[in-house]
Amino acid sequence: MNQGIAELERQASVLKRVVKLVRPAVAHIEVRKGVAAGRRSQPADETGSGVIFQRDGNYYVLTNRHLIRSADLEEITISLADGREFRPTRKWMDAGTDIAVMAIRGKRLATASFGDSDKLEIGDYVLAIGSPFGLNHSVTFGIVSAKGRRDLELSAEGVQYQDFIQIDASINPGSSGGPLVNLRGKVIGINTAIASTSGHNEGIGFSIPINMADIIASQLIQHGEVRRGFLGVRLDSNFNAKDAARIGLALPRGARVSAVNEGTPAALAKLKVGDIILRFNGTWIENDSHLVNRVSLTKVGSKVPLVVYREGENVTLNVKLEHRPAWHK
Repeated sequence: MNQGIAELERQASVLKRVVKLVRPAVAHIEVRKGVAAGRRSQPADETGSGVIFQRDGNYYVLTNRHLIRSADLEEITISLADGREFRPTRKWMDAGTDIAVMAIRGKRLATASFGDSDKLEIGDYVLAIGSPFGLNHSVTFGIVSAKGRRDLELSAEGVQYQDFIQIDASINPGSSGGPLVNLRGKVIGINTAIASTSGHNEGIGFSIPINMADIIASQLIQHGEVRRGFLGVRLDSNFNAKDAARIGLALPRGARVSAVNEGTPAALAKLKVGDIILRFNGTWIENDSHLVNRVSLTKVGSKVPLVVYREGENVTLNVKLEHRPAWHK
């Protein structure tokens, strides 16, 4: 009995250390339309969370686009755990991933450390920190239930590039934009949504992997936009396990090419209709949306290997990715 209690106390001590480490870097965000930041007489139109990080000596807040998309800078208040408040000096947003970044000016701000979300495994313990229902800096605890969740209908606008971490830690309105952290205190996701018919938590939450969010944030800061890689193919979204088995694939995965656009990187690499892309830049491809994500997050101009299944054989091709808008000009 005493041994069991001691083990629970040890686990609780780990959780408390993680919270103490990360909580100072979590921001509470309020949006008041038509009201200058700092004036609290009017209830907030939107509330959410964000995580502070540093890049090249400057401070930024990483959050969700849907929280601040229609707000002017002077309508946004960013509050820290130590009571300080800031107004963002700039903001950048990416509709494709629902990621947003805001620049703030401050001194000696606590910042979060980013982990590697690719190393996350189903069953890992995680903590979600945010401001549900306006309750600042609340913490919930749970496990990773699944990875690579895609094709989810999470908002009226939708999120095009999806690769969500599914968690059972409570995420409620106001927690969007807050960090998902592992037991080492590293941010491994940005909490973004709940799957619910009522609008309240029903045990399923989703988080954007930090590896994806970090790439998007870096491009927004550097370029003011996201420069996504472009392959130039149409993919068969109906390709499934039965199709894979029928053509002799051992595993039901890959993305089948249904069209190759002339003059694109795919055409130059000699991809063909009917090819099944099995690997992209060393990563096994699960399905069409997985390939779209991997291509979009790969640096423009990169030369990457493709392994495709063609007429009973695996064939390796090399493709140089282009910037998507450049091809349409």
